[in-house]
Amino acid sequence: MSIIAGQGDAARSLALLWGEAEAGGGRTAPGPKPALSVAAVVAAAVEVADEGGVTALSMRAVADRLGRSSMALYTYVPGKAELVDLMYDRAHAELPGAYSLEDGWRAAATVWAADLRALYLRHPWLLQVSYARPVLGPCEQRVMEALAGVLFATGLPAYTLRAAAASLFDLVRGGARTRAEARLAAAATGVADTEWWAERAAQLGEVAPDFAERFPLSVRLSAGEAEGGAPASWEERMDATHAAGLALLLDGLEAVTEGRPGGVSPR
Repeated sequence: MSIIAGQGDAARSLALLWGEAEAGGGRTAPGPKPALSVAAVVAAAVEVADEGGVTALSMRAVADRLGRSSMALYTYVPGKAELVDLMYDRAHAELPGAYSLEDGWRAAATVWAADLRALYLRHPWLLQVSYARPVLGPCEQRVMEALAGVLFATGLPAYTLRAAAASLFDLVRGGARTRAEARLAAAATGVADTEWWAERAAQLGEVAPDFAERFPLSVRLSAGEAEGGAPASWEERMDATHAAGLALLLDGLEAVTEGRPGGVSPR
């Protein structure tokens, strides 16, 4: 189940995302300097989500990790909706704000995709936050700005690159989600993917002995994986599929680039 971002108070969320509230720590009355900060609350929330996903996230869980009461957190963050926005944005601060074009735009795009995919796999709860509505924070935007810097180096117009950027995000996010869910399935069931597939394949052969005749093109696709020298482990196979899909997408962008006046070679 996805969480829709941007459901909190817009003014409070955006002020927190862009740092206005951090300077005051959420407190205006005189007295001792507060021991907590927005950054500390967000960091603790990220730890909770890293361990248990967004389903484990609550103001109480974050407060317990910090050794505080839930009410103490509301001095810094209005509620869980705003906290999710902050967490999502701050996690993206782990990514570079720009990529070198020394080896060409295609090499830079490949590194960008690898970095984003690694971020999702480090923090799989990010994939539980729908990006249908962005949080509109500075760190999230830096990721897009970095990709835009790579794509505009192709010399293609903005309307073409907008579609390319959306496709790259969808490819990376979708592949990372499948890989993260495969890890979750193995951990939750205690059955490795290779074992699961072996058992199901054997049972399927018994109940549907004519499977290959009924679905010949599906079987042909599976054979194509073997012809390509598929890696042994399930995770390695998903990594290889991601790499191949990314290469196909960049091949298409490269073909468009080379076919337009003013287009720039990827290398």
